[in-house]
Parts: sequence; C-alpha cells; structure tokens
Amino acid sequence: MNRTTVWPALLLGLVALTGVSSLATGPMALDISNLVNPWRLTATEQLVLVHIRLPRTLLCLGVGAILAICGAIMQGLFRNPLADPGIIGVSGGAALGAAVSMVILAPFSALLPAWLGASVTSFMAFIGGLVTTLVVYRLARTTQGTSVSILLLAGVAIGALSGGVLGLLNYLADDQTLRDLTLWQMGSMAQSDPYQLALVLITALVLTLLLRRHAHALNALALGEAEASHLGIEVQSLKRRLVILAAIAVGVTVAAVGIIGFVGLVVPHLVRLVVGPDHRRLLPLSALLGAWLLLLADMLARTIAAPAEMPVGIITALLGAPFFLWLLLKQKRGLGLA
Repeated sequence: MNRTTVWPALLLGLVALTGVSSLATGPMALDISNLVNPWRLTATEQLVLVHIRLPRTLLCLGVGAILAICGAIMQGLFRNPLADPGIIGVSGGAALGAAVSMVILAPFSALLPAWLGASVTSFMAFIGGLVTTLVVYRLARTTQGTSVSILLLAGVAIGALSGGVLGLLNYLADDQTLRDLTLWQMGSMAQSDPYQLALVLITALVLTLLLRRHAHALNALALGEAEASHLGIEVQSLKRRLVILAAIAVGVTVAAVGIIGFVGLVVPHLVRLVVGPDHRRLLPLSALLGAWLLLLADMLARTIAAPAEMPVGIITALLGAPFFLWLLLKQKRGLGLA
C-alpha cells in the first residue's frame, strides 16, 4: 500500500471506529456488539440509536467535512495559511443572518411548513455569509491583486461588527430565544432537525464533487495569480465561484449547528504536513479528517461533563486556539522576526 492510499484508508478506518463509538456513547450506553445487529437492541435502545445517535453522528460527519474543505479552499484561494471562514468573518456574517431569522423573522417562519421554515434560517445564514465574503473580498482587492493583510483586517472588522449586531439581537430577544441563541452561538449538535441534516449531507456531497474539478486550478493559483492566468486559469471567475460555494456551505453549517471555529483552520494544515499541498489529495483528505475531528470533539463534549453536555464549539476552540498561536509563531520565525 503506497502513500496515496494509506492515508485515505487510515482516515476511513478512524472515521468508522469513531463513528461506531459515537453511536454507542451517551447517557444510555449501547453495547457495540449489538450495533451490528440492531434487532438485538431493546425498543428504547432502537429509538435512541435511530432518532438521536445516528442523525447526530451523520451531522458531525457532514459539518466537519464541509468546514475542513472550506478552510482548504480559503487558504488555497487567498494563498494564506491563516485564512479560515471564521477568521475572515464568513462565519460571523452567517451567524448574524441566522440570528436575524431566529429573532426577527421567527413569527413569519412559524407560518411556513417545517421544511420551509428550516430553509429560511439556512437561506439567511447563506445570505449573511455571502455578503460578508463579498465585502471582505472587495475591500481586499487592489490593483496588484488581493491584499492578504487587508483581507484579514477586514475580516476582523466585519466579525466585530457582526458580533455587535448579534449582541443587540440578544438584547432584543425574549428569555427562551435568548437561551436558544446563546447555546446556538457556542455550537451544538443537539439542536438540528432532519431537514437541516439532509441539507448538510447534500451540501457536503455536492461540495466534494464540485471541488474535485477545481483542484488543478487551485494548484495553479498557488504559483501566483499571474502564473495561473498564463496557464489558462480564469482567476477572477474561479475566485467568484469558490467564494460563493464556500459561503453557501458555511451558511448551511452555521444554520444547522451554530458557530464551530478552528476546524477549517487546523485540518488543512495537518493534512498538508502529511501529504503536501496538492489539492487533489488535500481536499478529500481534509474532508475525512474534518469529519473525524468533529466527531471526536462531539464525543468529548458529551462525556467530559456527563450527564451534562458541553457545546462542541468550546471543545474545538480549546483544541484550535493553541494550534493557531503555534501557527503565528511559526510564521514569525519564518519571516525572521523571532
């Protein structure tokens, strides 16, 4: 087994093992040996498995894959290892759009069928993420190309503005909405419904299939925008397509589970350390590692303070923030500033 097949096989094995453990773990522990034959489970255990554990496990896989792929896209698109949907403000904008839906549009959404009401939140999250992405991207554009420093600073400013408006919505919300909104902002896998789960899984599948066609273009872009143009890549068109795809995907995840940071930042780096920067391998392996990492974080969130459950966003932040600081120090040494 060579290097191109060993890592996908290893990650698939990890995802499978952790997925089975996730199905068995919780306030009602299930015997793993019974999971291969669900008919040996009691009626109550079958209900827990089918209606709680299985949807939650699938949601972790879908959200983790989407966030990791979007992180790889952003870092490849802007040729910056610090780019991430959260750092450049996309997650904040998507969160603001979803919060507007939950606080202001909730009376109107309640009049719609359940599947359409869930779509309103996802649609507003998409609009928020897309507008934020376009504003940040437009601000970063210069006559010499995209300015990475302005990109990151604009992302920080837009993220702060989104946070301020979110605070205002928190102030205006009633007690129950405020509680739901606060938990949702910290990221949780417990609040999603079947319609959002289906939307996440479809988005993850479509995103993975579409981006396989762009792997060569992203590799060319790594050489520089001028070099990519000389190789026949329509750089601006490529950027628009990928930015819109990433905004849609991040919007869907934020609407489903809230804000989960650092997965998109950490996972592509870990994959690059192992298989290099080739996006033909980077994108699918990032999807697998992101799915596994979020599945593991969700298991930790359910077991660390059991029987209580921590928001999974806290776990990813605790794991990702030290990595981000290490990355900054590494870049500092690389620039000779240490």
